[in-house]
Amino acid sequence: MRFIQELSNERFARAAARIMKFVCCFVICFYALCIVLSFMGRQTFFLHTKTGTFEQAIYAEEDHDPHSRYMTVSTGDDLHVWTDGNGRLDWKIQLGLSLMYAVHVVPLIFAFWFLSRVFSNIQNGEIFTEQNSAYLLYFGLLQFFVAALVPWIKLLICQLSNLISDGRMSVSTGQAMFGMLFPSIAFMVAAYIIHYGVHLQDEVDHTL
Repeated sequence: MRFIQELSNERFARAAARIMKFVCCFVICFYALCIVLSFMGRQTFFLHTKTGTFEQAIYAEEDHDPHSRYMTVSTGDDLHVWTDGNGRLDWKIQLGLSLMYAVHVVPLIFAFWFLSRVFSNIQNGEIFTEQNSAYLLYFGLLQFFVAALVPWIKLLICQLSNLISDGRMSVSTGQAMFGMLFPSIAFMVAAYIIHYGVHLQDEVDHTL
């Protein structure tokens, strides 16, 4: 019980919030770097050619041996790409791959920025505020968007890319849907709890 009280004190909470704010900023920078790598052609996929199939291939390579792959990114989706009639990778397919990656990562960048604002406020001693409630709600909504709607957007990008390119690709997505849905709902509930607490505190202040 004493250990739990030590973890629950204000000094520990502010220190933890400071660390988590740094972690959120690191995640944002990491995701931004990953988007750049994706548009540079360093996103992995299954490549199907006339000579065979290559796992974890990338657009920015000619040699598909594993030793040539470093600093690569992946959304965790099952991506398959087929070369065109000349055995080449169409740049429009690569653009579609990068757009699918961006539509997955950009909402997460904004989500972690909102979460970093919550930790910043906690670090400053501002806990039960409408601002924190709104930031947690935005974080939960963005996570819900990535889990429930982004897979459909990826499928649409895939179909459009196939229509305008000489190559072809397919995507199997949504594997992490349930893993993100439940935490997103939890954050939205937490936002409501803080909002309700702020409302009750306002009522008490006005009563006094």
